[in-house]
Amino acid sequence: QVQLVESGGGSVQTGGSLRLSCVVSGYTNNGCLAWFRQAPGKEREGVARIYTGKDVPYYADSVKGRFTISQDNAKNAVYLQMNSLKPDDTAVYYCAVSTLQFCPSFRPQNFDYWGQGTQVTVSS
Repeated sequence: QVQLVESGGGSVQTGGSLRLSCVVSGYTNNGCLAWFRQAPGKEREGVARIYTGKDVPYYADSVKGRFTISQDNAKNAVYLQMNSLKPDDTAVYYCAVSTLQFCPSFRPQNFDYWGQGTQVTVSS
């Protein structure tokens, strides 16, 4: 059974930083690791993605230059370092895995496994 468990969410003020972690169990094949977020009343949107074993991340324009996705293959984990946080970054953040042999677009239906989400709140 594949499980993704996120941690690291919390509340910070504008300009602060948080580091999200996601540990994947039950799935050790290559795949695309991604972070999504969903704010109240909004659709789920892709934030960052990276293919396992590759160092070619992709970011949504809204977070480029502020967020960094990284992976630790030994721990089967993916991380999201978030700096210079803004109130617009407030959302539930989800990690996701696509079993495709490439990183697909950020359409949620392209991703096969999801974590339960972790809340990030940025106050002004």
